[in-house]
Amino acid sequence: FGVCAAGVIVSLLLPLRFFQVAAFPVYILTTLLLVAALLFGREINGAKSWLIIGPAQFQVSELAKVGTVLAVAQLVGMRRPKTMGVQFALGVVAIILVPAVLVAMQNDLGTALVFFGLIPVALFWSGMNLNLMMLMMAPAVAGYLALVHRPSAFVFAVLFTAFMWWRSRDRRLTAVSGLFTAGSVAVIALALTSLLQPYQVDRIRSFTNPGSEQFRDNVGFHQVQSMAAIGSGGWTGAGFMEGSQTQGAYVPEQSTDFVFSVIGEEFGFLGTLVVLGLFGVLLLRMVRLGSQMKHPFGVMVAAGAVGIYLIHIFVNIGMATSLLPVIGIPLPFISYGGSALLANTALLAIVVALYMRRDDFSIYGY
Repeated sequence: FGVCAAGVIVSLLLPLRFFQVAAFPVYILTTLLLVAALLFGREINGAKSWLIIGPAQFQVSELAKVGTVLAVAQLVGMRRPKTMGVQFALGVVAIILVPAVLVAMQNDLGTALVFFGLIPVALFWSGMNLNLMMLMMAPAVAGYLALVHRPSAFVFAVLFTAFMWWRSRDRRLTAVSGLFTAGSVAVIALALTSLLQPYQVDRIRSFTNPGSEQFRDNVGFHQVQSMAAIGSGGWTGAGFMEGSQTQGAYVPEQSTDFVFSVIGEEFGFLGTLVVLGLFGVLLLRMVRLGSQMKHPFGVMVAAGAVGIYLIHIFVNIGMATSLLPVIGIPLPFISYGGSALLANTALLAIVVALYMRRDDFSIYGY
């Protein structure tokens, strides 16, 4: 907490140009640290994403989120009006893919998902065509449906292809739509059979029915106990430190991945609504701050921070409520973990600092 507080104070005092000049160096540094973690890092919970430097131990992938957001924002800020083209879009995607692939190679698929989720956020705020945006999002939807109920994924692929034909009347775009959505289903099937580790496959398959006899005593145990804890909380909860499931240690990883189940059991449905409401206020306020900035750099930093928070919130709560498979993503500002807290605080502090200096921005230059 002391490091985070000091970081906030320093961020608020730094001049605007510092963030712009430091964007790419910070990105390069965090990327090199990801490589170092892959080669020399410590493996924790199956992910080789931790570096130990003296007495300090930190998860590099969390810090890489900050570097990636700054680098994408700087690239967006350097462009001129109406220059959004394929080459620029590929540049944005490349900046995000480098750390995403490195994190995936560290066997931390949850954090890699956060990086991949930044791609549509970055392209949307960069001014990408709406048809192309929908084309990028469709494979994710089809992939999710393929995990839950494969026939429905193929139905979605057909309906989406027909919708794109109706919307654009472009044969090439329609063909690409069909290939992308159907291809995502094929990729999911390939991943389940060839690419993922056995325990990762079990996690994915178990989330559709974690209480089944096949999974309830192993990979599905987490979500079964999490749902039991949330359900036992009722409307008002059992009280602080009074939850039978959480205090009895039936819920695994309850300080990190499944912290939402602790909130649900101890403070009930109303408590979870309060937490969701606070997150909603935070996200809406950050969107408002971003919309009032005068330069694409500031807007993109705010959009990237909101995107990261939103992905974390959606996936973490989805894991706790069995809507998504267990992939290990913390809940921002609530889950235990110094690296995640530092990264989340840094993003928030940078957004506030840029907003405070929004009048220092020249619109398309420095």
